Amino acid sequence: MPGASGDVTSRAATQTDPSMPPMKVFSVPRPTPPARSNQDMARDFIDLSLRLESGRELKVLSRFEGPISVKVVGAPPPTLLPDLNRLLHRLRTEASIDISLINGPSANITIEAVPRSEIRRHLPQAACFVVPNISRLSQYRAAKRSRLTNWSALTTRRKIAIFVPSDAAPQEVRDCLHEELAQAIGPLNDLYRLPDSVFNDDNVHTVLTGFDMLMLRAFYAPELQSGMSRREVSARLPAILARLNPNGEYVAPRRTSTTPRAWVRAIQTALGPGAGPMQRRTAAQSALHVAETVGWTDHRRGFSHYALGRLTQNTDPDFAQNHFAAADAYYRRSPGTALHRAHAAAQLASYAIAHGRGDVALTLLAPQLPVAEKHENAALLASLMMLRAEALELTGRVAEARTVRLDSLGWARYGYGADWAVRAKLREIGALNPLKGTNG
Repeated sequence: MPGASGDVTSRAATQTDPSMPPMKVFSVPRPTPPARSNQDMARDFIDLSLRLESGRELKVLSRFEGPISVKVVGAPPPTLLPDLNRLLHRLRTEASIDISLINGPSANITIEAVPRSEIRRHLPQAACFVVPNISRLSQYRAAKRSRLTNWSALTTRRKIAIFVPSDAAPQEVRDCLHEELAQAIGPLNDLYRLPDSVFNDDNVHTVLTGFDMLMLRAFYAPELQSGMSRREVSARLPAILARLNPNGEYVAPRRTSTTPRAWVRAIQTALGPGAGPMQRRTAAQSALHVAETVGWTDHRRGFSHYALGRLTQNTDPDFAQNHFAAADAYYRRSPGTALHRAHAAAQLASYAIAHGRGDVALTLLAPQLPVAEKHENAALLASLMMLRAEALELTGRVAEARTVRLDSLGWARYGYGADWAVRAKLREIGALNPLKGTNG
């Protein structure tokens, strides 16, 4: 369930400001093909598809058999249908799944757009969620404790409901569509060890990646079917992956270690809802301690440093800066982490701007703008552009800064939603600039 952004508001408060440029949207997707060994990806497939997030193993593979129909009900925001159509097109062309949008009275998958408050009334920690064997949110309360909505009881999927917010920023709604629809039709688990997937609760990736599409294509390979056991699926996977991803046959396996539950619990406490500031910081320090003890040098070690940096940047910016730099160092040595580095660069550039080092910030930001655009993260792209504008001002390039800042607003309207939220982000980043008074 993608994390909720604080910079969103209701539909009533998102009226267009005529002084704002039009919202920008992404056009042609550019997913990166997976570069890992097929042996590693076979293990990933089994752990994603035959295990729940709780760690409980599933006895059999469950999926839809035959064409999959999707319909939208409720109060969808204007961007939902265009984004859904783009996603369905990708699933058809990249994952070879027979899935389409219909207007009929019933469908295999019903996407209901409801106010955020309704979602949180049922699941306080969720931005969006997916449930089997129902079609409307009004049915959920009565069904949620029954076997009807138990994923582990499924053999064949026939009816699933997805609940997304109708009053969130366009990017958050799109992110929900990608993650929840992928889980509605495919794997149910998330794995922190995956650096290049939306099937990862770190929420770094927000749209389906090349790895995700390969997993979904394998999930619907004709060699598999609902009701197969783990052993039966495992026996057929090598040939499936060799056919779908021949390049993976020539990559040496790396066998990334499993993620201890202690680290998962610490990260969830540090970054999830419900904990106080000190509890969050303590949890982040615990996660880093686990990462150090296990001896990780991959993206999970980087993410441990990044989380601690985020939780301390307002109270101890120098301490946080050291952890952002450490995060970037580990990301740099770990494959598939370009987007992770873009997030770290935003924090490092913010620190440089606050200390008047515009040239340093420009160097940090330059390679990250195309990364954010390639991965279709408008909120990150807008923030990077706003930071670039402040860095340009610090180096005396005021006219160029004004152009970049204006250009950022179209992306910010998609990424942050309400015009007031866009202006709040502008003020937040502008406050970093020491030329504008007390920095943030």
